[in-house]
Amino acid sequence: MKIPRRSVLVAGAALCLPSFAQGSPYPTKPVKFVVPFAPGGGSDTMARLVAQKLNEQHGYTIVVDNKPGAGGNLGAEAALREPADGYTLLVISGSYAGNAVLSKPAFDPISAIQPIVQFTREPSVLAVDHESPFRSLKDLVAKARKEPGAVAYGTSGVGGLAHLSTEYFASVAGVQLTHVPYKGTSAALVDLAAGQIQLMFGGTTSVAPLAKGGKVRVLAVAAPGRLASMPGVPTFAEEGLSAFRADLWHGLVAARATPPEIVAKLNADVNAVLRSADMAKRLASDDVQPGGGTPQQFADLIRGDMERWRMIVQQANIRLN
Repeated sequence: MKIPRRSVLVAGAALCLPSFAQGSPYPTKPVKFVVPFAPGGGSDTMARLVAQKLNEQHGYTIVVDNKPGAGGNLGAEAALREPADGYTLLVISGSYAGNAVLSKPAFDPISAIQPIVQFTREPSVLAVDHESPFRSLKDLVAKARKEPGAVAYGTSGVGGLAHLSTEYFASVAGVQLTHVPYKGTSAALVDLAAGQIQLMFGGTTSVAPLAKGGKVRVLAVAAPGRLASMPGVPTFAEEGLSAFRADLWHGLVAARATPPEIVAKLNADVNAVLRSADMAKRLASDDVQPGGGTPQQFADLIRGDMERWRMIVQQANIRLN
């Protein structure tokens, strides 16, 4: 799923939009999506895809503004300092909750935001190298229980979503694993395929191509059911770990004081985009599911993730360098 790395700009965004009760239509000018990560990543891709579809289906003019730094906190702080008028919005991912627990940003990660809508959910998968002696998740767990610390896993770095998810898996499975942090997901996947580390958690978009190419083998998927692209791979529940869940997700939030009628309009318009057949087809190609739902449901997801990651950070004694 590739979106051109350019902002989606079309004139005349407000010409046919309905007015609110007070007579002020929204939007009357370009809306900014702040992405707190560099161009080309998952957050950037989703922001541009949703922006494109909002333009095509609802006439929005949207500018995507990448502000990477401090694990996403730099862009988040910049976006939340802007007026709460619905014209500067923040795109967040599943790392938002973990980062808030570990790095303690200058803003309150719950009270400072007004959740609008979840964009997507993407299942995590557990992968090993293709020549691994672990033929099933039960094989891996048995080895890790017999020899605590003997099985090493790779991640994109300390405190990242893959790190938290793997420690969560270790907690549920009752095993002790050895963490090997890398400077990015790509480097970790290279060493996984080479057998330098024994396992790795990743999203379907990053792991599936390597699995299809015979470089890695997926042992389990963190999803309610088996994936269409990996029908032979069992879920964690099928392997006896029904308590484990780990989704990657993206979504849209605004500053807390954003007018409720603007939040409602954005939620309705993005939900309509996510329900479209074209969007569903594009997401399904990467085993990604559309999100949608109400602002409250998205708020509950963020809060629930923060509580879970806070528990894991304390249990595993995770500290940022």
